[in-house]
Amino acid sequence: MRNYMEAESSTGSYHLLDENENKITSSNDYSRLRELGYKQELYRGLSFISNFSLTFSIVSVLTGISTLYNQALTFGGPVTIVCGWPIIGLMTLIVGLSMAEICSAYPTSAGLYYWSAKLAGNKIGPFAAWITGWFNIVGQWAVTTSVDYSLAQLVQVIILLSTGGLNGGGYQASKYVVIALHAVILLLHALLNSLPISWLSFIGQLAAAWNVLGVFLLMILIPMVATERASAKFVFTNFNTDNEDGINNKLYIFVLGLLMSQYTLTGYDASAHMTEETKDADKNGPKGIVSAIGISILAGWAYILGITFAVTDIPHLLNKKNDSGGYAIAQIFYDVFKSRYGSGVGGIVCLSVIAVAVFFCGMSSLTSNSRMAYAFSRDGAMPYSSFWHKVNKHEVPLNAVWTSAFIAFCMALTSLGSLVAFQAMTSIATIGLYIAYALPILFRVTLARKSFTPGPFNLGSYGIVVGWVAVFWVALISVLFSLPVAYPITDQTLNYTPVAVGGLVILVVSSWIFSARHWFKGPITNIGNSSEEA
Repeated sequence: MRNYMEAESSTGSYHLLDENENKITSSNDYSRLRELGYKQELYRGLSFISNFSLTFSIVSVLTGISTLYNQALTFGGPVTIVCGWPIIGLMTLIVGLSMAEICSAYPTSAGLYYWSAKLAGNKIGPFAAWITGWFNIVGQWAVTTSVDYSLAQLVQVIILLSTGGLNGGGYQASKYVVIALHAVILLLHALLNSLPISWLSFIGQLAAAWNVLGVFLLMILIPMVATERASAKFVFTNFNTDNEDGINNKLYIFVLGLLMSQYTLTGYDASAHMTEETKDADKNGPKGIVSAIGISILAGWAYILGITFAVTDIPHLLNKKNDSGGYAIAQIFYDVFKSRYGSGVGGIVCLSVIAVAVFFCGMSSLTSNSRMAYAFSRDGAMPYSSFWHKVNKHEVPLNAVWTSAFIAFCMALTSLGSLVAFQAMTSIATIGLYIAYALPILFRVTLARKSFTPGPFNLGSYGIVVGWVAVFWVALISVLFSLPVAYPITDQTLNYTPVAVGGLVILVVSSWIFSARHWFKGPITNIGNSSEEA
């Protein structure tokens, strides 16, 4: 592997950042960014509402819950869904609070890997940045891949139900049609992300409003229309242990069902990656993280309760021979309206509400993805970095946008070989991102315990305690979600999580040992160099 920083460093104007630059000396966004080592290249036009909206639309409870409702219904059912959500929500908020405090001190699009570099110190900072950055960006690519592929699958289900359902001669798209839909969705998202940030700000606020209104519409409408409703006892106490994988251990079943909640409550690092485009970034970036998590917890639980009260027959909803082909949320909506009005059209309309939310989620995910790629390449960590971090006349990192979309498409091609293997994308998105979240927090509570200088968002004396709880939680879920599902290991029973995440660890560490340690020195300044000059 060649030294990808070679082209940049040959200009002689890049230099390593001074470790003492973590002290906040100015509240001015431009001045603060220069203190962190970077010149302003992206257009700074986002307010707190805009920053929050883009992040909230990435977290998108309609997207995550609807996509993995089958998983939670299979492993634990109502108890895992309804009781697991607040548990995951509380722990996610703790992780978010720790991240928000660090974000306030270092408001840069570089985000997590920059935090790790500064908090780990000069000696191991480059390695810390390398590990954190690659887990962060691969996790983001996996999120974009899984969200847009999930939308393609949902569109396929909507088409199936609209043409009569599986049992009524409806059209069921092949895996090749689904991957084509995925490509079209990514194309649309790349086109939208090519627009100036002011347009994305407006679309992001529209997306946030759509998610909030969609949640409250569905949580009220579905149980109201249903002719049969589950009892409160069923919703809060029923624990489903029936699964095709033959798993009997109740604790492990509960853990597997928690993946829905944990997967949904990811992506809030977007607020950090958008800080170079946010006004009063050291305040509004952290507020965006915490607000997106808090409101998502409340909205998500409301949505979960409304939908789960319409669950009366779990085996029927999960049966791959039902009208939706085993897509539980779709079958709930379809059955509810068909039982009341004799037609499932209303359910298809409700699914379309979710589809729009998923579309917004994928769009915002690519926005965050491209900003991370832009920042990581600006510091020379990406192959062909000078290409990735260029910005156009509208101050949009266009190359990062389109290349990230292309990578997300390539990752989805694994679905053509094995849909089970593709589901590892969900695991990478969840565990990979949370490892990236935990690393800077770990360095903050250990190596930087005494040297860390907080920004305006300050947890005070609770910062260390909150940080340790966050690190413990990420370590716990990483281990639990990586346990094998069943034996013998076959395509249907293998938990691809340890394979996917373990493979990523091997690639990232080996690339450091054999190449990057010789040339990657961590965050570097771009002051004195424009993206065009680079």
